[in-house]
Amino acid sequence: MVASARTEPRGSMAMELTIGDPALTARLERGMDASEERLRALAAEAQDPRVAEVAGHLFGRGGKRLRPLLALVGAEFGRRAPFGTDPSAAGPSAAGPVIADPSAADPSPAAEAPAVEAAALAELVHVASLYHDDVMDQARTRRGVPSVNARWGNTTAVLAGNWLLSKAAQLAAELGPETIRLQSKVTNRLIMGQIRELVGPSDDDDPLSHYFTVVAGKTAALFAMALQLGAVRTGAPEHVVQTLAEYGDHLGIGFQIADDILDITSTSEVSGKEQGKDLAIGVASLPVLLALADERPEAGELRTLLTAATAGPEGAGLPRAVALLHRCGALAEARTVMHARLLRARAAANRLPDGPATRALHALCDFVARRDH
Repeated sequence: MVASARTEPRGSMAMELTIGDPALTARLERGMDASEERLRALAAEAQDPRVAEVAGHLFGRGGKRLRPLLALVGAEFGRRAPFGTDPSAAGPSAAGPVIADPSAADPSPAAEAPAVEAAALAELVHVASLYHDDVMDQARTRRGVPSVNARWGNTTAVLAGNWLLSKAAQLAAELGPETIRLQSKVTNRLIMGQIRELVGPSDDDDPLSHYFTVVAGKTAALFAMALQLGAVRTGAPEHVVQTLAEYGDHLGIGFQIADDILDITSTSEVSGKEQGKDLAIGVASLPVLLALADERPEAGELRTLLTAATAGPEGAGLPRAVALLHRCGALAEARTVMHARLLRARAAANRLPDGPATRALHALCDFVARRDH
């Protein structure tokens, strides 16, 4: 049986992005609910109830559902977006994306189906990556519940992640060649990012450059894919699709930096993950890399702690490592880098036509900027 418990209202993130636009809020909430139902149905296709339970373990388990939400926002830029009209009917001057008309009647389920399928596909790939990441990181919790590897073991978690990727490929094949191209390209970037993180930088690699290469594959690629999928499925112009991809890359990197900071500063109740888990297992997050590059004495002590697996098996040195990261200014420097990335995301969004969907993209930057506190 597929888990269906929710830990937060599904529409909370949609409402946060669309204050003052109830029509867009309603569309995004409907899309989120419909995509979640689609995910449960896809998990149930496993036929074996045990596989369905494992595959659907994280569906409906809280989280912001940011990737499916991005797909739904991306769909707003398409010529066949809900409430939209075909710009070709208005003559050559109507070449840009159609922004939703709040006065129009509610779209039919068939009209919203392309966006819902894009949202479900984006989340399938994302959840598969979480299953694999949690094995690599030896994580015990995810979204406030036991991780798949903690509950069923590493082998089951890896196989379940593989099964989700296979379902994503099957769904992409049903949606057409362009969707297949996007899904396969991003899956390749994702896996390469995971491999690069596991292997680590070579002796000739700059650690910071290696970090951004990993993040571009593991996080930013999924953000860009979600936006592109939604836009492609609703017929957005190619220049819009590419601008959304650029925006997604920068937003995704900013989001990951905020996540790095939260690993150090936030409690597990807030983040849904174990506090300091990345630091404890020696993951080279941006604050850590910045701290290690510092020449102050704190950097030397932190390097010693990290070399000793951050305090040994019981993690006794973790509080000290966190204190050193605060003292040497690494967290403040990481926030500066994060905000620079968000400025680049905003610059990309500014090249899109003004309207509710573009304003939602700016609101997403605001959300990420607040998230690290």
